[in-house]
Amino acid sequence: MIIGTGIDLVDIPRFERTLERTPRLLERLFAPAERSLRLPSLAARYAAKEALIKALGGSDGVHWTEIEIASEESGRPYFVLAGSTADVIVERGIATLHLTMSHDAGLATAFVVAEGGHL
Repeated sequence: MIIGTGIDLVDIPRFERTLERTPRLLERLFAPAERSLRLPSLAARYAAKEALIKALGGSDGVHWTEIEIASEESGRPYFVLAGSTADVIVERGIATLHLTMSHDAGLATAFVVAEGGHL
């Protein structure tokens, strides 16, 4: 059963200007393992985190650095959640999070489906 969906689109040049104006934003938005990634990958991960918050229906109990996006050997992205953010997923009955991301032509996007147990 689908509990929620979320999608987000990021203008990569605008995202870059924002990071340049506010360098500490990198530490506030990304887990340590993500911070060294190239700008398009960072923008896609930002979009993924925003899409996750939309799929959850809000950001209560969610903390940006507790959401990490990792990749399987195949390149398939997945969420690694910690702390109160992981608790929110359990509390909302979410069993699986599906994630896809892409970036091209100055844009990054992500789509999330939050799936619960079957009735």
